[in-house]
Amino acid sequence: MSSGMRGSARTRYAILGCGSVGHAVAEELTERGRDVLILDRDESRVEALRDQDLNARVQDIADPTVVETLGDRDIILILSSDVEANKAAVSAIRDVGGDHYIVVRASDPVSEDELRERGADVVINPSTVIADSAFQSLETGELEYMARQLAEIIEETDGRMAILTHDNPEPDSIASATALQAIANVLDVDADIIYSGDVGHQENRAFVNLLGIDLIARADTSDLEAYDTIAAVDLAKAGEAVDLTHDLDVYIDHAAAETEIDARFVDVRTNVSSTSTILTKYLQEFDLSPSEAVATALLYGIRAETLDFKRDTTPADLTAAAYLHPFANHDTLEQVESPSMSPETLDVLAEAIQNRQVQGSHLFSTAGFIRDREALTQAAQHLLNLEGITTTAVFGIADDRIFLAARSKDIRLDIGNVLQEAFSEMGETAGHSTQGSVEIPLGIFTGIETSEENRGTLLSLTEEAVRRKLFAAMGVESGGDGTNGS
Repeated sequence: MSSGMRGSARTRYAILGCGSVGHAVAEELTERGRDVLILDRDESRVEALRDQDLNARVQDIADPTVVETLGDRDIILILSSDVEANKAAVSAIRDVGGDHYIVVRASDPVSEDELRERGADVVINPSTVIADSAFQSLETGELEYMARQLAEIIEETDGRMAILTHDNPEPDSIASATALQAIANVLDVDADIIYSGDVGHQENRAFVNLLGIDLIARADTSDLEAYDTIAAVDLAKAGEAVDLTHDLDVYIDHAAAETEIDARFVDVRTNVSSTSTILTKYLQEFDLSPSEAVATALLYGIRAETLDFKRDTTPADLTAAAYLHPFANHDTLEQVESPSMSPETLDVLAEAIQNRQVQGSHLFSTAGFIRDREALTQAAQHLLNLEGITTTAVFGIADDRIFLAARSKDIRLDIGNVLQEAFSEMGETAGHSTQGSVEIPLGIFTGIETSEENRGTLLSLTEEAVRRKLFAAMGVESGGDGTNGS
């Protein structure tokens, strides 16, 4: 099919068929100083166009001689409401080897396909264009309306506002909370970011420390009684239900919770890949230029949730990232993404390397008894860099619980679903197509006490059981004697 445009000092246009659409396009191009030729078979219409000082000629666009009239025009816009005439014009141009760039009007999906087959570069269906424009207007209006609702609820706060993250918060949750806190501050409401569990991963700790994000650890539900307004951001995690013990006023997330969320304000958008993207849209709607810290946090939140735009990235995520880019501190981002490795993580990685077992492109390893479970995720990620390896899983025991961290770059495998299938009846699973985690009570496998003399037996029994269930769920022969690097 087509065709590059001929190089020229000035692009020359031709509009074939000048109904209301063609007339509007001709006027806009002429106002921009473009050289436009209009061809139409209606003599009275052509005369009226000439009276407006437009360059118009009488020509039946369905006639093959239309090619002779076009001369050295570069871009041809065929905008007649007569689709059959439009088809004939496209064919006439392409049949003589014309290399013009052709934009043509269709009437339905069938005519769209026919026009492309005849050689059109761009096919426009007015009904689709109108529907897209209406939908964009609807989205803009909906965001404006929701921003007003959100502002009203925050401004009603008499005391302080609490912003909850999910347990063991990750960058997207922390960044979203930071942005909502900034919005509350602009509305003269003081807000605290409250979390449960640990900020465990080294990158997450570096993220919080370098940006000076103030997080408050939550001991129990009574901690929230002092707050007049309670919001939650990014609370749902894949494969987990949201357990709420306190009424919410505001709930914002990019993932649908398994449980129904009852809040005065709910904004859940599953068509974006990060809650940071949603909060960026609210900053724009409130016409707030983000501070360097907030912009850096949100940009990192988007990048972390999309694996640096390599996982489930949507146009909205990219647009939000592009908006945040000039406000963010990229030196800080580099520091966050390359934190120094703790001795614990180094020990876990060393154990995982030493104990690795490989079946085809799948690697399973044991880190033994650990203190920092987040070190398992870093070990799983590092081992994924080994040549020929597409999926990794690293096992460890801490605090009478079994932990498993998994990573995959195999596009045929959804590791989150694999872990759900293998371990959902035994413990808690969470994950995506490329990463996942498992937490299992130790007693589910064995009644052996975790005394010093039994630690080796305990580790051997649980490791074998977990490995076999994981490989079975992946359809891999576990064998029990995979190769290692020792």
